[in-house]
Amino acid sequence: MAGKSKKSVEAARRYDKTALYGPHDAIDLVKTLAFAGFDEGVDAVFQLGIDPRKADQLVRGTVALPHGTGKEVRVAVFAESDNARDAEAAGADLVGGKELADEIAGGRSLDFDIVIATPDMMPAVGKLGPILGPRGLMPNPKSGTVTQDAAKAVSEFKAGRVEYRNDRYGNVHVPIGRVSFEAPQLVDNFGVVADEIMRARPPAAKGRFMRKVSVSSTMGPGVRIDPSLVEDFVKELR
Repeated sequence: MAGKSKKSVEAARRYDKTALYGPHDAIDLVKTLAFAGFDEGVDAVFQLGIDPRKADQLVRGTVALPHGTGKEVRVAVFAESDNARDAEAAGADLVGGKELADEIAGGRSLDFDIVIATPDMMPAVGKLGPILGPRGLMPNPKSGTVTQDAAKAVSEFKAGRVEYRNDRYGNVHVPIGRVSFEAPQLVDNFGVVADEIMRARPPAAKGRFMRKVSVSSTMGPGVRIDPSLVEDFVKELR
């Protein structure tokens, strides 16, 4: 296994890995600790008090970031007739019907980040579950990616709406921008995401919901945030 680079080791030494920071201080740190020669993404990770094995405790949905993600989002749409034309006009990168499903089933490159489908296309798209599902691309009504208004969904995802879902360990990873963003923009995006996840708490979840929170850049170290300060921060936003 390759060792850590000198830059990553140096970055990790420049802050207290055991400390719990407030959202503002944590994001300031993430920006100063980024060392890569490109505009790194910034992600927030929430470890939630849920049992991912139980269907009634899953956390999934979408949230619109006020300042976007800073990343170009490639959107594929399964639709026909007027819905297809409207989706293409809204900026969809790939639009098709059953023929597109056949291409993907045949091994077509999955060169897109989001898949949107109109309800009438789901019988064809559903057969792609083994291909799209493991990559987190399967359309779902809960995430707003199965909709009759495909054009609106395309516009929203292009403008900065992101999908979130818990993994099998109960963690939710959400992009909140780029290192080049101003700190207040990252703080705004983080606050909106944290608020959304708190509102998405399943009724069946027991105990403390937000257990651990951290933010990091693509190559930089994770900076821990005090969950109680996140809750206070969100209350101030509401």
